[in-house]
Amino acid sequence: MLKRWCLSMMVRRGLVLVVTFWVVALLYSMNCRPRGNQKHQKVKGPMDDMKYQALLQEREEQYHHYSKSLGQQIFQLTKALQDRKRKVQKSLEQAAVMLPMELKQLEEKSNSEIEMFFKKQLHNAEIHEGLKLPNEHALVPFESFSLHRVYQLDTGLARHPVQSTLRTDLGGALEAALHILNDPQKRDNSQYRRIHSPQDFFEGIFRTERDKGTIYDLAFRDNSSVDFRRLLFFRPFAPLMKVKEEMIDTSNMLINIIVPLSNRVESFRQFMHNFREVCHPQVEKVHLTVVFFGTEKMNEVRRIIDSTARKMRSRNFTLIHLNARFSKGKGLDVGARAWKKSNALLFFCDVDVHFTAEFLHSCRMNTQPGKRVYFPIPFSQYNPDVVYGEGSIPSIDKQLVISKSTGFWQDFEFGILCQYRSDFINIGGFDLSVKTLGKEDLHLYRKYLHSNLMVVRAPSRGLFQMWHEKLCAEDLSTESFKTCIQSKAINQASHSQMGELLFHKEIDSHLHKYKLH
Repeated sequence: MLKRWCLSMMVRRGLVLVVTFWVVALLYSMNCRPRGNQKHQKVKGPMDDMKYQALLQEREEQYHHYSKSLGQQIFQLTKALQDRKRKVQKSLEQAAVMLPMELKQLEEKSNSEIEMFFKKQLHNAEIHEGLKLPNEHALVPFESFSLHRVYQLDTGLARHPVQSTLRTDLGGALEAALHILNDPQKRDNSQYRRIHSPQDFFEGIFRTERDKGTIYDLAFRDNSSVDFRRLLFFRPFAPLMKVKEEMIDTSNMLINIIVPLSNRVESFRQFMHNFREVCHPQVEKVHLTVVFFGTEKMNEVRRIIDSTARKMRSRNFTLIHLNARFSKGKGLDVGARAWKKSNALLFFCDVDVHFTAEFLHSCRMNTQPGKRVYFPIPFSQYNPDVVYGEGSIPSIDKQLVISKSTGFWQDFEFGILCQYRSDFINIGGFDLSVKTLGKEDLHLYRKYLHSNLMVVRAPSRGLFQMWHEKLCAEDLSTESFKTCIQSKAINQASHSQMGELLFHKEIDSHLHKYKLH
C-alpha cells in the first residue's frame, strides 16, 4: 500500500512539472518573439531619419534668418536712440543759454492763463456780482447749515427737510476757515487776536452748480454779539480756494420790518408777542411798520402797538392806515416808500411769520446794498390738529421743530425777503397792476433775477410760517381763488398718505363747489 501511494505521488508531481514547463514556454513564445510590424519598421527606419534631418535643417535656416532680421532691427533702433539723445542734449544746451528773463516771461504766461480761467469761473459762479437770469427756474438756490445740521431743499425719497450729519466737503470748508481765522501771522493785528473755535460758527450757505463748482459762504461770531467775520470759499472742481474775507459790523444796520394787515387781530397779537421777545435786546436796531387796510378793528390794532411800545420803551413803530381793500403788494410798497430817514434794510414780513434773533442776523449778513438781496425760504407748518392731535397741541415755542412730520420748506412763495430800500426803489417796486393773489411777489422776484443784483435764496432755520386756516373770498378772480384753495389744502395736509388724500380731496371739493374745474 505504501509503495503504491508513493508511486502515485511521483506520477502526479511529474505531470504537474510537465504542465508547468509547457505553460511557461507558451508565455515566453507569445511575449518575446519579434512581430511582423517591428520588422517592417526596422526596414523603414533609415527613410524616416532622412526626412527628420531635412525638416530640422529647414527649421534651423528659418530661425537663423529671423534672428538675423531681429539683429538688424536692434541695430537700427540703437542708432535712432543715439540720434534722439544727441537732439535732446542739443535742446538742453540751447535752453541753458536762454536768458532768465525769457524763462520768467514763460512762467508768468502760464500762471496768467490759469488765473484767467479761475477768474472766469468766479464770475460765472455769481460770487462778486449777480448775473441776469431769465426766470425763477434758472436760479440754483443755496442750502444752509449749522455746526451739526444741514437744512436742505432736495429732500430725496426720505423727504427729510434737515440732515443731522455734515457732508465731508462742508467739514473741510469749516476747517479751512478756522485755519485762516487762527493764523499766527495775524496775531499782531488787534482784529485777529481772538482764537476762534467751531462753537463760534454762526451759519453758512452753499450751493453747487454742475458746470462751475461749489460756493461756501461762512459766518463766524467775532468779538461781540453784533460783530461777525465772513469768509467766502470757492471750489471750482479743484482744491478749495479762499475768495474773500471781511469783517461785518451789524451794530448800525437798522431793519425796518414791514407787515401788511387786515382784521386778523389775534394773529397780530401773537406776532407782536414774538416781536417783543426777539427784538427787545436790539430795540434800537429794529423798526416796525404796520400797514393796516380798512377801518374795522383799527383801534384795537393801535392799542396793541402802543402797549408793545411802552413795554419795549421804544418809539420805533409806524402805523399806516389805508382805507382800501387788502392787497399785500400795495401794503409792502406803501410801507417801503413811506420810510424817508435813511437807506434802511427792509424786511418784508407776514403776520403769520415767526422769526428768531438769528434770522435777523442772517437778514443783515446776506443783504448788501447794490449787490445782494435775500429771499429766505421759511419752514411752513402743517395743521397742528393733524400733527399732534386735538387736545394735545403744545405751545408755540415747542412747535418750532423742523422735521418731515411737522412741515415743509415753502419754496414756491416769494413774499418774504430782505433788501435795502435803494434797491427796491431802483428795481421799480411792486407791479400794482397785478391783481392775482400771490403773483405780485413772483413779479418782484423776477425783477431781481433780471437785474445785476445777486439773489440769495436759501432755507432759514429761524423763519417759520405758522399754520392758519385760510379764508378764500368768493369775489376773488378765478386764478386767485384757485391759488388760495391750493394753499389752503397744503396747509391742512401733511406728507403722510392721509395728508395727501386730504390735500386732493380739499382741492376737488372746493373747485367742484364753485365750478372751477
